[in-house]
Amino acid sequence: MIVAVGGGKGGVGKTTVALNLARELGAVVVDGDLATGDLPSFEGPTLHDVLAGRADPDDAVVEHGAVPVLSSGRSLAGVRASLLSELPRVLHRLERERGRVVVDCPAGLARDVGYPLHAATVAVLVTIPERAAIVDAVRTRALARDLGTPVGTIVINRASDDGIAGIADRLESKLGTGVATLAERPTIAVAAERDRPVRDAYPTCPSVDSFASIASTLETATEE
Repeated sequence: MIVAVGGGKGGVGKTTVALNLARELGAVVVDGDLATGDLPSFEGPTLHDVLAGRADPDDAVVEHGAVPVLSSGRSLAGVRASLLSELPRVLHRLERERGRVVVDCPAGLARDVGYPLHAATVAVLVTIPERAAIVDAVRTRALARDLGTPVGTIVINRASDDGIAGIADRLESKLGTGVATLAERPTIAVAAERDRPVRDAYPTCPSVDSFASIASTLETATEE
């Protein structure tokens, strides 16, 4: 299973959702943002090196606590050397070797989003309860549909109690896709700052159950 975590707009929490879903699914998480990756970086080869043919995908994966991570590089030269069209092949190879893969997609709707979306078994769209972010999520959903990739769920991140149920209902009705909500909690933000899943940083946080529920939804969707 390959899960693409996208949403269009930057800053909505895609990386946080990707890292936590990888933890819940027992998956390797791949930073698919070649230019401005947000997942932790390490010494050694990166996705830039893999896409340039300089490293084997599995050799570039680092065991980061309970979550294996394939980081993006941090250099402009690395971006230029990367062959983006190789990304689907890399993801499918990791799927064969690791079983489950979660890809943190870049923001926007350029072709660098299309490659991981097209390779994915299922997509997760992350948004926040703001009009611009929801519009971008709707556009990303249209792109996924054009590429033939089903959307397993839409995640409304940083949700408060004020009108969120109505927003979720309208979004689900408009798109015909299940909607999950993640309450805004300081524990999620602190865990993200430490590059750790919430389950490992704050195991009693209610958000652990929220991420587990989203992961279960994806497992069910890919079994159908």
